[in-house]
Amino acid sequence: QVQVVESGGGLVQPGGSLSLSCAASGSGVSPYAMGWYRQTPGNQRELVARMTFSGTTFYADFVKGRFTISRDNAKRTVYLQMNSLNSEDTAVYYCNVDFAIREYWGQGTQVTVSS
Repeated sequence: QVQVVESGGGLVQPGGSLSLSCAASGSGVSPYAMGWYRQTPGNQRELVARMTFSGTTFYADFVKGRFTISRDNAKRTVYLQMNSLNSEDTAVYYCNVDFAIREYWGQGTQVTVSS
């Protein structure tokens, strides 16, 4: 059974930084891609950033230049460094682990940007 465990998140002031991490375990193969989505009440979950096993990255326009995704394939861990946070970044952030034939989600971690 694949487990996806997130850590990080919390409360930060506008302009501040936070780092999220997500580790996948329980699979004998490496994920094709790992990434982060976010969701606010009443809205659909949206892609924030994603990175494939080969290192190809995708960023949503609203985080380009502020967020950086990285990945440790050996540890099956993905990180999201979030800088210059603003109130619109407040959301529950979910880790996504994509094995191509099936994907798994973390439980979500709250990020709140507020003074």
